[in-house]
Amino acid sequence: MVERSKDWMDQAEGDLEHAKSDLKHGHYDWACFSSQQSAEKAVKAVFQRLGAEAWGHSVYDLLLELKSKINVGEELLEYSLELDKAYIPTRYPNAHPSSSPRRRYTKKEAERLIEYAEKILTFCKNILSKI
Repeated sequence: MVERSKDWMDQAEGDLEHAKSDLKHGHYDWACFSSQQSAEKAVKAVFQRLGAEAWGHSVYDLLLELKSKINVGEELLEYSLELDKAYIPTRYPNAHPSSSPRRRYTKKEAERLIEYAEKILTFCKNILSKI
């Protein structure tokens, strides 16, 4: 397997920039989704550096698996649970009882998930700088 942690981290940073742009333009559903994507890709960058396979899209599950190798704080695990809730329902109209996702997400949610993604991304960057 070719080691591409830099590419995964670059994409994670780009997804976070995308989330911030969507927040600025009022696309809160996409800001939430892009935050989840940023965190997911940042964690996968760590797996890449460790030479390990990382499957799935759950940031929580990925961090749990990583926890067997590296100390992952409970706070990050809590953040990841909330980020994971933005993976599917932010994109599909039938994920909610009524209305479209663009009407279901708020500025506060987007700001919070961006903050969580930033913390996970920073955590992963710190790990990558040490291994």
